[in-house]
Amino acid sequence: MSAFSAKDVQKLRQLTGVGMLDAKRALEANDGDMDTAVTWLREQGLASQAKRADREASEGAVAVGRAGNAVSIVQLRSETDFVAKSPEFVALVAELADLVAAEGGEAVEKRAARLDDMRVTLKENISIGQVVRIEAPAGGAVDSYLHLQAGRGVNAVVVALDGGTADLAHDVAAHIAFARPSYVSRGDVPEAEVAAERETVERIARNEGKPEAALPKIVEGRLGGWYKERVLLDQPFVKDEKRTVAQLLGDARVTEFAQVVVGG
Repeated sequence: MSAFSAKDVQKLRQLTGVGMLDAKRALEANDGDMDTAVTWLREQGLASQAKRADREASEGAVAVGRAGNAVSIVQLRSETDFVAKSPEFVALVAELADLVAAEGGEAVEKRAARLDDMRVTLKENISIGQVVRIEAPAGGAVDSYLHLQAGRGVNAVVVALDGGTADLAHDVAAHIAFARPSYVSRGDVPEAEVAAERETVERIARNEGKPEAALPKIVEGRLGGWYKERVLLDQPFVKDEKRTVAQLLGDARVTEFAQVVVGG
């Protein structure tokens, strides 16, 4: 019998959606050959589970966990919102988030058996999605925001600040949840992306017949609007649009943020 590794077992589980023991049995019965193991599983009456892995898991739930100065987000994917709203599904994603906050991203593997059981009982392709863990910098703060819909988390944000307070980090996280920036500052936007947009808005202005002398000001104005859609510090704060997020932060600095949205 050919040897196979734990990674081979994991890969077969991902390919077929079967449990760990079934994956091991299939590899043992087929000398470690992945393709024939997949076929063997289907021949053993597990075809419905194997097909399940091909179905798109575009629904699900997100949860936030906290342990000391670390905050986590875990996404659990499902095929339907019916399953995503079930008590056992919501409880598992919350448990996973707490585990990751306390122990790190690899801790999700500790609940592999629970995940296998849930796939069987709920008859859906259920999988771990994004896993995030952010720690507060020394002397800084970290906090989160979780938007709930029908009893499950659907939009989660974690923000870490150098300086500032947990309340400020929470306010910034709530802003990000709705404004959905991609970058903290203008300096974080790739130069090629900025150059391409600058060229595009200049071409649009020329096609509109704008005077040549006015083009630089027009281009910069339109780029400013483009930055507001993408850059956190440029955005008007959602709770007080007379201030930008940069003005809200004052001397505090966003060192890191993450956002995970169901279906996003």
